[in-house]
Amino acid sequence: METAGTRPDLGIEVRTKFPVARIKRIMQADDDVGKVAQVTPVAVSKALELFMISLVTKAAAEAKSKNQKRVSAAHLKAAVMKDDQFDFLRDIVERVQDAPASKDEDSDEVPGGKKKRSAGGRRKRKESDEL
Repeated sequence: METAGTRPDLGIEVRTKFPVARIKRIMQADDDVGKVAQVTPVAVSKALELFMISLVTKAAAEAKSKNQKRVSAAHLKAAVMKDDQFDFLRDIVERVQDAPASKDEDSDEVPGGKKKRSAGGRRKRKESDEL
């Protein structure tokens, strides 16, 4: 099932795809689950979509509050730890390292303080390298 729509309150377009047939297969893999009504996997798919929107939106807000452009596992952890709605995930995210707490955080830095090189580009030659 593919869902596309906009979230005007967030200013984003949501495009997710959670396959209903796979959800039904996962549900029926449990021996305790008998027959599944046709609408049940559709409802689970929509619930999964809303859950992911909520979690990723809160993690993105964490990244934005730290002036970072990329959402990392540390941002997801912070979102889970701050919101009681996600308390069932706390045992899982406790193993994730916290983000470094430096004042001048740069999203293009890697551990060790070096800048990332841009992908696919050649380095520029200095005038002395051309001879």
